[in-house]
Amino acid sequence: MSYSLSKINAESIPELLSGIETREAWEAKRERIRADWERLLGKPPVEAMHRPTGNKGSFEVLSEAAEEDHRRLTIEYEGLDGDRIAAFLLIPNRAGSDLPGCPAVLALHPTSPEGKADVSLSSGRDNRRYGLELVSRGYVVLAPDSITAGERVYAGAEPYQTAPFYVQHPAWTAVGKMLADHIRAVDILASLPEVDGDRIGAIGHSLGGYNGWFLAGFDPRVRAVVSSCGFSVFAGDPDPNRWGQRDWFSHFPEISAMLQEDRIPFEWHEVAALSAPTPMFMWSGINDRIFPNWSSIAASMTDLDKLYRFMGAEDRFEFWMGPAGHDFPPQVRRMAYEFLDRHLLTNPS
Repeated sequence: MSYSLSKINAESIPELLSGIETREAWEAKRERIRADWERLLGKPPVEAMHRPTGNKGSFEVLSEAAEEDHRRLTIEYEGLDGDRIAAFLLIPNRAGSDLPGCPAVLALHPTSPEGKADVSLSSGRDNRRYGLELVSRGYVVLAPDSITAGERVYAGAEPYQTAPFYVQHPAWTAVGKMLADHIRAVDILASLPEVDGDRIGAIGHSLGGYNGWFLAGFDPRVRAVVSSCGFSVFAGDPDPNRWGQRDWFSHFPEISAMLQEDRIPFEWHEVAALSAPTPMFMWSGINDRIFPNWSSIAASMTDLDKLYRFMGAEDRFEFWMGPAGHDFPPQVRRMAYEFLDRHLLTNPS
């Protein structure tokens, strides 16, 4: 399945439920979308989901620090391909006592050189410390470094330079690698005695935002997802090659060649639809200069809302858009945290 980008720009985004009248028909279409998505991603996330059980939840504690309302563990664990993944594990002080089986979230960082520190430490940027804020609400939080960030910047390279990755893994994609690593992070959370494995969510802004719903469509253990300024579509995008081959972070090099032929492999709301009916909270800013095609984003979110309603899960999808830039403002974080509370804390799905 592929589309002509010029045709989509001239007409409209492809409708998820076009020609679909039954749940069975939707599931068949969903599998076609998933197959195209997996082909583009490459092998790592597929292998990560179907590998032997082994010691999937094992990790090494490197240090521990006591904060006012939680413990912060600096940990490392092994990725699918044997590399070491650095992360902060934040555990509420009350966990394991009068709060057994806590809900947990995977806090995925945005495009910040500091990686995990941006969302987990008081030194993180304003409106980015969502990991720190969620542990204060009683969530166990795991915040890993993505490849090219934090402690995982390649030797001799700048943050978010993926060229060394493609030298090592020319048949993979950077997004496929990130997803495989995030699946390992869910393994870690699910293994913790403090965590209820049926109440694990994901939250992220920008890079972390789209990694969150990418993950939710792949790993059914993710029971709710929040994405801030982490959604766009090819339609109306002045820079669709943001997803292709670039001189810094290359998501899917193959997409550049497709764009030269006026083709796209899918529209992004189709990939987001792989998560349905998992509870999903999406936020976008009208003045977002990174993802400026807000009218096309709104149209695709409206179409995704129709799918959730078709599935009888209208209470599981929220999309908000407001007069903000590429940011995660306090009032939006409040709504996002309340959404997670409804689906993971007080009323697990």
